[in-house]
Amino acid sequence: MKIANQCVVAIHYTLTDEQGQELDSSRNAEPLTYLHGMQGLIPGLERELEGREVGDRFEATVQPEDAYGEMNPGLIQDVPLDALEGIDNLHVGMALQAKAPDGSVQNLRVDAIGDESATLNANHPLAGAVLKFDVQVESVREATPEEIEHGHAH
Repeated sequence: MKIANQCVVAIHYTLTDEQGQELDSSRNAEPLTYLHGMQGLIPGLERELEGREVGDRFEATVQPEDAYGEMNPGLIQDVPLDALEGIDNLHVGMALQAKAPDGSVQNLRVDAIGDESATLNANHPLAGAVLKFDVQVESVREATPEEIEHGHAH
């Protein structure tokens, strides 16, 4: 069976950056399982999987616009340290969450800490990055009506 919309697919992958540094991998864990065509993966990788079959192994390079987008400078801001005074052990690289004006939760990362302010970044950590995947297709099956209705693999 070839990978197409409304198929449940399981893959093993290793994700590296352009310098070859490993960023993530499923190789020593359960395969990543998703419902194809439901935006469960970044668009560039899902497109590379289209038409593949069990046992296929391939490498794919995904550009930022087909992954987590370009770095948006508008999502980086300096915040006075006194606005963060209730946070214990504030440090560079720390993940924070804040409520956006519309009430949604916004994920932030501390990029820098100065004498009076901290630089907070709401971009995805992989925004702007070219991603390299080494992928092996482990299984492909038709999705159940319930999986299609729910929009994800069970």
